[in-house]
Amino acid sequence: MATTTLTTGGTISAVGAQKKQYPYFTPEQVLAHDSPDDCWLSWLGCVYNLTELCQKYAGDPLLTPILANAGQDISHWFDPETGNLKTQINLLTDCKAYAKPYGKMIHVSPHIPQHNWDVEEATKPWWIDQSNCLGYLSKKTRKIRIVNTLTKDEHILEVCTEDSLSAIQDRYSLINAHAKGYMWKRLSVLLDMNLTLQENGIPDEEELFNDLGINSDQWLPVIHLYFSDDLTVA
Repeated sequence: MATTTLTTGGTISAVGAQKKQYPYFTPEQVLAHDSPDDCWLSWLGCVYNLTELCQKYAGDPLLTPILANAGQDISHWFDPETGNLKTQINLLTDCKAYAKPYGKMIHVSPHIPQHNWDVEEATKPWWIDQSNCLGYLSKKTRKIRIVNTLTKDEHILEVCTEDSLSAIQDRYSLINAHAKGYMWKRLSVLLDMNLTLQENGIPDEEELFNDLGINSDQWLPVIHLYFSDDLTVA
């Protein structure tokens, strides 16, 4: 019996995300995109792909704060009430200005006006541009054990608590391309693929186990897959 742990899922493009309900991502998925050629960040509960921005400003020192935090959550940079960068009073000008915890940054105006400052770019800075949004950052993830009754393979999957069973099935498809050719059951009960684990009567008991001093990873809920002999699945 093969046992595998999967903590990252497939990438859903921003274009695709705009055509349907935004997907949820685990922190591990975001962390996997931590380079200038593949740069994701999250803030205020959303996940953004800033790869195009990184390519546009490649070599620019103003890009350093973003690259230094690629794959990370930068919610502490922002005011949750306005969705904008936090501000502070500049000691030189005595005016309100954006706070820059990691130094000067792309699209943040200088404290002292400069003749070469691109005003047009300032009207829609990268943190306001929603076209870069891929989806939501999961508020909490959990692990489940998936057992294929046909092949006897077993996999531990980290999923978002907000995921429907259909979204979890999509994650599992990275392991088994025929995932949709199976019936998904819990304790012999057929699961509703449009509902979440919680809605299917599979609660997240991690906190309970922690309170009891029990390692929750040793008591993961099990979902059994039964091959439905669906020849339409490629």
